[in-house]
Amino acid sequence: MLAMVKRNMMLYFRNRSGVIFSLLGALISFVLYLVFLKKGISSNWAGISHKNQLLDTWLISGTLAITGITTTLTALSQMVKDKEQHVLEDLSLTDAGPLSIHFGYLISATFIGFIMQLVMLVVMGLYFVVTDKISFQISQVVPTLGIMVLSAILATLVNAILASRFQTVDSFGKLATIIGTASGFLVGTYIPIGSLPTFAQTIMKMTPASYIASLYRQVLMNDTIKDTFQQTNAILYFNRLMGVQIKWSSLLSLVQTYSIVGALILVAFLIVLLPSFIAQKQRQNLLN
Repeated sequence: MLAMVKRNMMLYFRNRSGVIFSLLGALISFVLYLVFLKKGISSNWAGISHKNQLLDTWLISGTLAITGITTTLTALSQMVKDKEQHVLEDLSLTDAGPLSIHFGYLISATFIGFIMQLVMLVVMGLYFVVTDKISFQISQVVPTLGIMVLSAILATLVNAILASRFQTVDSFGKLATIIGTASGFLVGTYIPIGSLPTFAQTIMKMTPASYIASLYRQVLMNDTIKDTFQQTNAILYFNRLMGVQIKWSSLLSLVQTYSIVGALILVAFLIVLLPSFIAQKQRQNLLN
């Protein structure tokens, strides 16, 4: 399995153009914010203190969620490619069983998703530190790294469910293009969730990455929000409008959002690995 992980990661990082394209959705979000969105959103919050700190970390949070989606999706295209070229059939002849092979793809995609989120955080963080003088607290580092892990795992599992339905790289690539384009809307980076009609908000709430973006925002923005808004109603309004907290019957707390992400990971894990587990059992029965 470790050999599979190493192989898949090497194939991903050797394809430099593929690495750039896997970040395209995140880069588009970043550039659109700098060129178009920041001015418009800033005008809605004129006169408040710490405006750049709030909006820049809001953008960073959404972009990291997008990065988790698109990079793991590109990493899992190797699984589709191996299926199309019958490499999986050759791998099944080795000592590695279906479960180990499948784990190899999932673990490598998770590592890639984590690494690329870390890269994007460093790039965006340095840019905003230099241009807008924003700051990050040491207490935010560990939770942010933990969310990166959760983001990479959840995105990998959800994308693996999608990848298992495709037989050719060409058709899977078209899906990746659609997801890369739509991801900025689905996590509320292009347009804040509170500015959209109810139907659109419901679609965004059904997107797993929205909860990842919410976790990032609560960790990176919470202290600044408390320093900026003195009244509880103002904090609740801002959090709902900007998607810092997702609202169902009420705004979800940090613990509730973590719980939802954990539940999504568990459900997706079972869906992804159940076929491989069954195949592994069938193989063992044949060998015995």
